[in-house]
Amino acid sequence: MALEAHYERTIRTEIEFNGVGLHSGAPVKMRLVPAPAGSGIVFRRTDLDNFEIPAIGRNVAKVSYATSLMRGSVLISTTEHLLSALIGFGVDNVIVEVDNLEVPILDGSALPYVLAFQAHGVKQQRRKREYLKVLKEVEVREGSKFIGVYPGEGYGIDYSIDFPEPIGYENFTGDLATGDYFNLIAPARTFGFKEDEAMLRNMGLIRGVSDDCAIIISKQGVENGPLRFADEFVRHKVLDLIGDLALAGRRIQGRVVAERAGHAMHTALVQRLMRDRSAWELAHGYDEIDESETVSEVLQTVDA
Repeated sequence: MALEAHYERTIRTEIEFNGVGLHSGAPVKMRLVPAPAGSGIVFRRTDLDNFEIPAIGRNVAKVSYATSLMRGSVLISTTEHLLSALIGFGVDNVIVEVDNLEVPILDGSALPYVLAFQAHGVKQQRRKREYLKVLKEVEVREGSKFIGVYPGEGYGIDYSIDFPEPIGYENFTGDLATGDYFNLIAPARTFGFKEDEAMLRNMGLIRGVSDDCAIIISKQGVENGPLRFADEFVRHKVLDLIGDLALAGRRIQGRVVAERAGHAMHTALVQRLMRDRSAWELAHGYDEIDESETVSEVLQTVDA
């Protein structure tokens, strides 16, 4: 039977990924484990006595070139692509076991995750999904950078970027509730400028970067093309946004507008939104297209 979008879901079986951290360059093994309804997304450091860090706003740590979570003194870094895939594909509850401090970068997009979710399947749980329904505008501004969330149906996103050439200005407008995440957002890869490489390496970052996990841009253009989309850069920013806003703990019902924003502003919006209890309420659903309907296996409802 078809899954109903307004019920919570978890993955059907355990899923393993192996790779390296984008910034640490450290090898990491990651395993996604099915979780009970109502438990949310929880990271578990298997190398540190299974210490757990829920993926929620109060655990946001240092945010610059990636989104990191910290509880106590334990860190888990570069969480945004996996969180984006989980929200985009409609997986509410999962335990993420990692044996190092950073989630593997894989190909720099969310595509390996959603392909794995399709291959292994998801299962519906008996708990109705709660959405964070936006009731009034909440905005964050920093110079020419801006992000805001507003009341609206579905999960609308309007994102603009303006980088030096050869990227320039790009805009993406879409709605996560239409089921377009798999085709329009998930394949978009992270990117970086060649001229920034020395600086970033001196900062202890991008030690795991390669042509296989990021779009490399020089003044002459893309060094390791072709691009997957003509506007792949802004689509990746949307991918990051969805992952960062997952830290609200629930999928958003509303409309997000961002201009020249990034991880720091995404997570600042989450924290400002969560602090203003009059700006949102919990609601049981809106109509959305199920990203997992392309899974060939017949999926059964299970007790949570």
